[in-house]
Amino acid sequence: MRRLVELGAPFDRRADGAFVQSLEAAHSRARVARVGGDGAGRAIMAAVIAAARASDHIEVQEDAQARALLLDNEGRVRGALVRTSRGLCQILAPATVLATGGLGGLYAVTTDPAAVRGEGLALAALAGAQIQDAEFVQFHPTAIDIGADPAPLATEALRGEGARLVGADGEPFMSRYHPAAELAPRDIVARAIDLERRAGRGAFLDAREAIGPDLPEAFPFVFATCMAAGIDPRSQPIPVLPAAHYHMGGVATDVWGAASLPGLYAAGECASVGVHGANRLASNSLLEAAVFGRRAGLAARDAPWIATRPLAASQPVDLSAEDLAGLRAHMSRDAGVARDAAGLNGLNAWLSRLAAARGVALPLVAARLVAEAALDRCESRGAHGRLDFPAADALSRHSLRTLGGVAAARRRAA
Repeated sequence: MRRLVELGAPFDRRADGAFVQSLEAAHSRARVARVGGDGAGRAIMAAVIAAARASDHIEVQEDAQARALLLDNEGRVRGALVRTSRGLCQILAPATVLATGGLGGLYAVTTDPAAVRGEGLALAALAGAQIQDAEFVQFHPTAIDIGADPAPLATEALRGEGARLVGADGEPFMSRYHPAAELAPRDIVARAIDLERRAGRGAFLDAREAIGPDLPEAFPFVFATCMAAGIDPRSQPIPVLPAAHYHMGGVATDVWGAASLPGLYAAGECASVGVHGANRLASNSLLEAAVFGRRAGLAARDAPWIATRPLAASQPVDLSAEDLAGLRAHMSRDAGVARDAAGLNGLNAWLSRLAAARGVALPLVAARLVAEAALDRCESRGAHGRLDFPAADALSRHSLRTLGGVAAARRRAA
């Protein structure tokens, strides 16, 4: 927190200078620092980006896209094959850090930018890195249902301030699903909303009584979003639905961001350092990015230069808009809030057919990692809910998988 303040993040303060802190779902006390009620993520990003642009030792290349990780003959990551407006180029480095975000864009309804489709996860997997807990995809229970892509969030802090989840008849329903009602863990709230919607009763977030006229100042983003869609949350309930929000799984790393491949690091949502378990607590993503992003940077800075030549890397194919729309629909239906073996097997078969027809595409690799891991975990735990295995297994464990055969074949061919 002190480091972020030094960089210029303008956290809300009390009169005595202490941080204003919010209570969010499944928290036992208020512990989340705020910026303007619900703007902490954006404010932190703005401060870090400004600091990066002002640093002489950092070169920023915008509108570039990583297409493959470069490996030497010993399996060390030596940099990346990158596509720019000028064509393909190789960027060589003693250390490569993946900070590519999550995979929400694999789903039809997501709070992430639609272009975030797990590409970093797929790049690491294709190079042979270990992937951990790919099945754990968190769905935010209260995305605002106005047909936007990405779906805007009605932050959990609204429920922390007393907003209630109600059906179309105005009656609260969360007490039927959990003693903590609106402040139950996200997976329980998301599944409850999904069930209410499937039953035709609808789901709305009612902040009229708890917050009402204070909404414009207390939660300016939510208020502005609703008003732009023709909903006045001071006098109307907000329609909500679950949306793919955060991936707890990712590239397996140690606490310094090091992946299983030498020369490769990962930080933020594309990494799985293990701090989230099966069901991320609200705002722990900011903690993870700030703490482990810094650690990965420090470790990468000190990585030694290895004078080996990278092997040639093949470029993955791009999917058409039609293929991506189909992928998002299949993932939401079969690997979404509620899953079962029939749906996951059908999804894997569909992914196989599309891969056979199109070739290696990064979103298909990421989707396959999620679907196969979800099929293998025959229990319900945290954000992973199986209709055919509703209970938790007595043995809690991480899942680990690799696509190491791809990297080994590439080295043999070279």
